[in-house]
Amino acid sequence: MTVVGLIGKIGAGKTTVSNLLRNHGAVVIDADALTHDALKDESVQEQVRARFGTSVFTGNEIDRSRLAEYVFGNQPEQKNALKDLEGIIHPRVRSGLEERLRAIAQREVDHEAGRTVVVLDVPLLVQAGLHNRCDRLIWLKCEDSVRHQRLAVRGLSVGQVAAREEAWSQGFPDDSFSFQAVSTVDTSGDIAYTKEEIEKLWEKLTHGSP
Repeated sequence: MTVVGLIGKIGAGKTTVSNLLRNHGAVVIDADALTHDALKDESVQEQVRARFGTSVFTGNEIDRSRLAEYVFGNQPEQKNALKDLEGIIHPRVRSGLEERLRAIAQREVDHEAGRTVVVLDVPLLVQAGLHNRCDRLIWLKCEDSVRHQRLAVRGLSVGQVAAREEAWSQGFPDDSFSFQAVSTVDTSGDIAYTKEEIEKLWEKLTHGSP
C-alpha cells in the first residue's frame, strides 16, 4: 500500500486531483467526509456544545457554517477556538482514517491484491501531522489569483477566504523544504493540463519511479 498525501491551500484543486487519481484506480480517503461523520457523533456534539454553545446548532445538528464563523479568522479568540475544535474532531477523524487504512491493507493480504495507492484528501494534512503517515506527498502549486477566482465562483467571500488561509498558515512548518518524497503538480491551468500531469505522476506511483 502506497499512501499519498495532498498538500495545497484552499482552492488549489485537491478535490480535482483526488478525483483524477481515483479515476486511475486510487482509493481516496476524504477527511471532510470523516469530519461530517464525526460531527454526527453524540459525544462530539456534546463537546462542541460545551465549548461553543447552542448557537452553532440547528436543531440537533451542528451547523458547520456557523461553527466556521467561530474558528476561522486571524483574531486570537478564533485561533484558540480552532485549536479547541481540532482537539475535539482530529482524534475522531484520525481514528476513522487509520481504520480505513487498516481495512485496505487487510484486503490486500486477504485477496493477494496488487499494491494499492491510497490518497489522503485532508485540507490541513501537514498541520494535523498526517504528512508523516504518507509515503509520498503531492504539492499542488496554484497561483493565488486562480485560487481566489475559483473560490469566488464557489461563493466564498474575501473575508471567508482570508480566514481559511489564516488557518492554513497557522501551524504550517517553516521547514517544509525538508519534506521527503515530494512531487509537485501545477494546478493553475485548465483541467486538461492537470489531467496530463496526474497521468505522468500515476506512472511514477505505480511503477516505482522516484
